[in-house]
Amino acid sequence: MYLCAIMSQQQQKYLEKINSPKELKALSEAELRLYCDELRQYIIACCSDNPGHLGSSLGAIELTAALHYVYDTPKDKLVWDVGHQTYAHKVITGRREAFLSQRKVGGISGFPRMSESEYDAFGGGHASVSISAAFGMAKAAELAGRDEKIVAIIGDGSMTGGLSFEGLNNAGADRKSDLLVILNDNNMAIDQATGALKSYLVKITSSKRYNRFKRRLWNLLSHTPRLLRLCQKTGNAIKQVLLHQSNLFESLNFRYFGPIDGHNLTELVRTLRALRDIPGPKLLHVMTRKGKGYAPAEQDPTTWHAPGRFEVETGQRASSPKKVARYQDVFGQTLVDLAQQDERVVGITAAMPSGCGMTRMMEQMPERTFDVGIAEGHAVTFAAGLAAGGKVPFCAIYSTFMQRAYDNVIHDVAIQNLPVVFCLDRSGLVGEDGVTHHGVFDLASYGAVPSLTIAAPANERELRNMMYTALQSGTPWMIRYPRGEGAGVAWENEPFELLPEGRGRMLRAGSEIAVLTLGTTAQAAIKAIEQAATEGIEVAHYDLRFAKPLDQELITTIGRTYRRIITVEDGVLRGGVGEAVVACLSDQGLHPEVIRLGIGDQWVEHGTPAQLHAACGYDSAAILAAIRQ
Repeated sequence: MYLCAIMSQQQQKYLEKINSPKELKALSEAELRLYCDELRQYIIACCSDNPGHLGSSLGAIELTAALHYVYDTPKDKLVWDVGHQTYAHKVITGRREAFLSQRKVGGISGFPRMSESEYDAFGGGHASVSISAAFGMAKAAELAGRDEKIVAIIGDGSMTGGLSFEGLNNAGADRKSDLLVILNDNNMAIDQATGALKSYLVKITSSKRYNRFKRRLWNLLSHTPRLLRLCQKTGNAIKQVLLHQSNLFESLNFRYFGPIDGHNLTELVRTLRALRDIPGPKLLHVMTRKGKGYAPAEQDPTTWHAPGRFEVETGQRASSPKKVARYQDVFGQTLVDLAQQDERVVGITAAMPSGCGMTRMMEQMPERTFDVGIAEGHAVTFAAGLAAGGKVPFCAIYSTFMQRAYDNVIHDVAIQNLPVVFCLDRSGLVGEDGVTHHGVFDLASYGAVPSLTIAAPANERELRNMMYTALQSGTPWMIRYPRGEGAGVAWENEPFELLPEGRGRMLRAGSEIAVLTLGTTAQAAIKAIEQAATEGIEVAHYDLRFAKPLDQELITTIGRTYRRIITVEDGVLRGGVGEAVVACLSDQGLHPEVIRLGIGDQWVEHGTPAQLHAACGYDSAAILAAIRQ
């Protein structure tokens, strides 16, 4: 696919001419406005065919262009938080054609990557890291005597993360470091923003009386840095008089400027030029609209955060017949069913209610569901407090984000043996989001934690029954399951079954060779074993169900029965279930041949889950090859 196939020549007057920020600077401000319009249409056209994070990037186009127009990148450093908003940044910095392959195998990442471009000053796919990283870069430049400007661009959703405030607190105490934080405020993360910070930002931006006065004062005084600082001080004083509130960021020693319109290029360029020459820590509050410039995305920003394929002209999203439920849907409905039966059940999510399926319970039982924002550590300790108070929290967090709450799980939940049920969505290889989002470390990292039960369902009904069993246990549980559709097993309205904790099960009898799977890797193994049977190879299949406690009795029996054992897991091999099986056999003096399939000591890039499973060697073809070996 070529650029001409994406947009007509009439839409490309400036787009094809700009391959770097240097060429962008040669445009007049009027031409910059036209370039942004073309860039917006290009991103929409590309994402309609090659899906990605559309809404956030559309909302940040003018801001991105203004930053590269004013600052001397890559000498000056732009540090993007999360990376959902960086599509315009990638196109401006010489990756226009490469953008057509973003998130595909062999293509560029959907997030900033230091190894990908000198303009990607810092990598990131997780929220709230930009301020701390940018402050570190500012200090490094200061210590080395380099004249660099450092800018962190963070969304209001990411500001709900504690790391953001740790960075602000530390940077604000150092008045020498030249750091600008841009708060890109669109009142959204993936879902609607929540919490006290949201209310505070709304108060800042919603006073018509104050903002009318502020705009007039700003236009009069904002042409030089010294007068702009005076404008900012005066504005904050007026705000305290009119709104009876102090400024949160000023209290952390950040000079606060704004709010300004993040889609007004003239105002953005003028303001950034003035701020560039003001030393010390500063914060610019920019108001943007998620999905800006594309009506369907503006009207439904949650859906259009990552909409999949769609028709540009109509906004009609591509859909395929839904064959089976997704695991997040099974979780969401089961949580409602359990909550209806047991008043102790509460739900917690860290800014992912739609993604993890908790919107069902939020709609039906809003008083028993809690969206804590992008604050995974707080979510876990908050859950521990609820459990200590007699509740049974189901804490739904993506596996990759659960890495941020490791100490909270150990210190606040596991040591005290509190009945918190952690539901780790997006475990294993998640696909196109790539290396920052794969949930491959949970088994290895949490397998060492005493008193924590770790389970993985092979299908939808198993997830349902594991949630029910966890509720009855009265101890800490962790249930991991992948992104996407289940195996097609009936689960809705099925009676709950109490599973024997720490016990596996035989799915198929066989001779000489046994395949041991954990979780949904059972489905790939089933296909491989069925194919092997047609070749005259009868293979036994065991579903371990639990990574911890491991079914040592079952594994010992398997070790005494079969000459070859194949373990399959959707996670890293180092410290994983395969290693635990080998250790169990060794402890019993058993030494059959064991082949461990899973993810080696490597970073796994982006691609479809099927492509990545094949590349890592544990799809059905790889399992069959190990059987034939």
